[in-house]
This record gives sequence, C-alpha cells and structure tokens, in this order.
Amino acid sequence: MAWLGLSGEPCYARGDSLIMRTSQEMFTAKAGGRERRKPSWRASLGLVLCLLGSGLTRAGWAQSQEGKALVEMRHANAIVVENNPLNTATNLQDSLTERGSYNFSDMGSWIWGAVTRDRQTCRFWKSFEIPDGAGIVRARLRITADNEYTLYLDGRELGRDAEWRHLYEYDLTALLSPGRHILAVDAYNSSREAGMILGFQIGLADGRVVKVKSDTSWVVGADDVPGWEPVRNWQKMSALPASWPPATVVASCGSGPWAVSPWYIDIVPPMTREVIPFWQTGWFQITVLAVLGLLILVTFWVLTQLALHTKEQRLLQRERARIARDIHDDLGMRMTQMVLQGEVAQSEMPPGSELHTHLSQMCEDARGTLRAMDEVLWAINPRRDNLREFTTYVCRYAQAFLKDTAIQCTLDVEPEMSTIAFNLPLRRNLLLAVKEALNNAAKHSHATELVLRIRQQNETLLVEVRDNGQGFEPTLANPERNGLANLTQRMQELGGRCHITSQPGKGCSVELFMPLVNRRRQLLRLDWWRKLDPLPPKPEPSITSARHPADSKPT
Repeated sequence: MAWLGLSGEPCYARGDSLIMRTSQEMFTAKAGGRERRKPSWRASLGLVLCLLGSGLTRAGWAQSQEGKALVEMRHANAIVVENNPLNTATNLQDSLTERGSYNFSDMGSWIWGAVTRDRQTCRFWKSFEIPDGAGIVRARLRITADNEYTLYLDGRELGRDAEWRHLYEYDLTALLSPGRHILAVDAYNSSREAGMILGFQIGLADGRVVKVKSDTSWVVGADDVPGWEPVRNWQKMSALPASWPPATVVASCGSGPWAVSPWYIDIVPPMTREVIPFWQTGWFQITVLAVLGLLILVTFWVLTQLALHTKEQRLLQRERARIARDIHDDLGMRMTQMVLQGEVAQSEMPPGSELHTHLSQMCEDARGTLRAMDEVLWAINPRRDNLREFTTYVCRYAQAFLKDTAIQCTLDVEPEMSTIAFNLPLRRNLLLAVKEALNNAAKHSHATELVLRIRQQNETLLVEVRDNGQGFEPTLANPERNGLANLTQRMQELGGRCHITSQPGKGCSVELFMPLVNRRRQLLRLDWWRKLDPLPPKPEPSITSARHPADSKPT
C-alpha cells in the first residue's frame, strides 16, 4: 500500500508496518535544500614524509572510505517502523528492552546554539561514565536532527542522516566498556528552524541504567557565534573548551516546530567493535616510515660512498698512469744507458779477463732489471686493466720464459678474448700464480711439452698449465717448501681456487679458477673490513695424485 507522508514523498507499508527504505530516500533533505560540506583534509606532513608514506596514506584513505561505506550501508539496511494511527499494535514499551518503541520517555529536548542561522553548523559534545566493573547488558541510542547530523562515539563515526521526521536507533552494546566515553554530534541546519534531540540508555547487569539525554549539560560550538574556539579533532577532546557554552534548549520533545511525533523509527543494525588490521595501526605505520627513512639514509650513504670510491679510483688511475710514464721515461732510460755503457766497456776489455766477466754479469743483471721494470709498468698501467691485455701478456711471458728450455710451449687461447675489466690486484696476483706454475714445470717436471690454456667460462676465468712430465707425489714433497700452498692461498685470497692433478709418468695439471664478478671476500671490499678480517689459515692445496718416484719434488 502506497501513501504520501508529510513531506510528500511516497512511503510503502507492508503487513505489520515494517518496511525497507532505499539509500536515496535515506539522504532526502528538507525543502529549501542544504549545502554539503567538503571533508577537511589533514595538513601535509612534509615532502619527505609524503613520499615515504604515500602508500600508507592511500591505505588510510581507503580505510576511511570503507568505514563511511559501512556506515551508509547500515543505514540503507535499517528497518523502518511506521507510527500508523490505524495500527493498534504500536510498540510503546521501554526503548531499552524493545527496539522500535514509540515510547519517547528516554528522549531529551531539542537543543541548539544560542543563535540559530541558516547554513549553520553546531558541534555538540558530552562525556559520560560507566561504573567500573559493571557489565553492560544492552545500550540503545536514538537521535535525529533538523536537518543533518553525524554521530560520533569516542571519535568513531557511527552514522549520519538528514531527515528529522525519522528517529534513528542504534544498538551500541558491543562498543561500550566501563570507564569514560565521549559522545559528539556534528549537526547542520540548511535554513529556518534547527535542533538536535538524543536519548541514550545503557542497561547494566546489576539492573542500573545509565541515561544520557540532550539537554543543557551538553556544550556546543556554533558557527557564526563570536567567542567560541575551534578545536581540531573536537570529537575526541577529553576536556571542555572554556569558550564552548552550554547548549540551548529550543523545544521539549514533542513540542515546537517538531510537535508531531516521529513518523518513522529507523532501526540501524547493531554496531560491532571495529577491528583494525595491524598494517593500518599507527605503530605499524610509524615503524614502516622509520624503516623507510632509515633505508633512504642508508641508500644516500651508500651512494655517497660509491661516488667517493669512483672519484678515488679515477684519481688512482690517473696517478698510476703518471707513475708509469715517469718510470718509463726516467728510470727506463737510465737503465738502458747503463746497459749500453756496460756493453761498450765490455767490448774494450780483453775477453776472458776478470773485469770482462764482471761487466758481462752487470749487463745481464741490468737487462733483468729492465724486464722486471717492464712487468711493473704493465701492472700499474691502467690501460692494461682488462682481460685481453692480461691474456696477451701472460702468453708473451710464457713463451719468453720457456724459450731457453727444452720445453715446447703451446698456447690454447680463445681467439676473441673479452675486454672485461680486470683490475690490478686480480691480474697481478693471478700472474704471480701462473709464474709459479711455469717455474715449477721448468724446474721439476722434466717435460718436453707444456700447454698454457686460457678460457672464459661464463663469469669465471680458467688458466691451466699442463705438462707431460713425470708428475709428483704430494705426500713426498718437501714440507719446508710451500710453493703449492702459496698457489692455493693466493687464489683463495682472490676469491678463486686452485686444483692440481698429478699422476706418475703422466705429467701435472695446474688449474686456476678466477671469478670475474667481485664477491664478498675480494679485494674491492672496504679497507676497514679488510682490517677487521683475521689472517686466513694456511690452506692445503687441492691435489689429485698417485705415487711416483720420490726424486720429483715441487717447490
């Protein structure tokens, strides 16, 4: 059955007068219209915190929107009880025990600010106490306002609506506990008469009832009224502002412009205690912000260290290039002159004389010094810090070293070796390891052939020195000599490894594996970390061998 209410809107009754309203009707304002106020946004916390907490802010905004959506959904699902004069079964029981009751003895008076104006907002505030240790059986609150209201309990929004002919009933049993609580109502008047009326009853387990009504015990902060002080988050304030005056009673319940009893009672579904996920709690968000801030500080520190390290490397390479030029142009020239002068003096001495022998030895030592100087120049020249230059130098060294021996040197090298960076500490120590392996082969292997194999396997460099000599037995090697142990230790310090394979009569193979990607224990780590590292224990070489004659002993 359809009929028109006082405002002319269509209403629908069914059976015993229980009907459902649509969400559009829930927000119908009284004639004359009203203006919606935009929500107040929180002040910015600064550019850095905004950048750090943008995700958390969006999560909080989404949570706020979700909470408002839940409030509106509860109102949209409210059961409406009609005060139909033809209905003889109208509920007149106490509202604390019966929901939807038309017994208004629990209601207070219509209250507002001392001055009523159009487009005016009034903020009502009141605190109440629930005795300690008291059990709460049920708590019912009923409210309406002309024209619009928003209800808060302890800072939490419970509901809002905009039709004074409807009385909105809330079940707050699950939200209350013994102690002090704050009720707050944000009411808005679009035009003409204005007022807010509220009744709240809390039934305790011992039979007592705590009652809160709209009366002059409330304080109000009204717009366009001089003297009152705006308070941020006033819904949560714990003390009364001195500038907020008591509310003014504009009419008693059932009198004045609102003499007609409410036509409808909207029974809002029971409220439940809000459970906030831990990632939306304040302590978690503060912790995340602190961690993000720490990560940004660490990132800035790392970037600064990298910039300083890059600058130091650039200056170091420049200094290495200068030293290489000075050694080549100065010391190299002097040593060359010394060799030439020695050879001239040697040619003037009779062959076989003691002085001729001494001059010949001096010239040979000078040439050895020149060769050693060439190696130093190759090591410190930054233009040689790549894998291709290392491969070229090692091959030339092996051929020159074995040229005066009975060993035929065979090179097995990739035709297109990579130019990947290969810095000074790595190539210098790897060169020393190769020289040690070549020296052992020349002195002890009695080999006729030696193969120098250099291969790049993914991110690892393999250098193998393999001969066809008589091999050796590691258990019979002289313990006072540590050539093999030095090989293994040197490779481990560089982050690589050394593998030696030997069999009697089948020669010896020394495999040196060097990672081309820096690892935690390589030489590029910070100096202070190197100082904190204790000296590594002397490693045992990795050797695969079998017994052979005892006269073959590596150094």
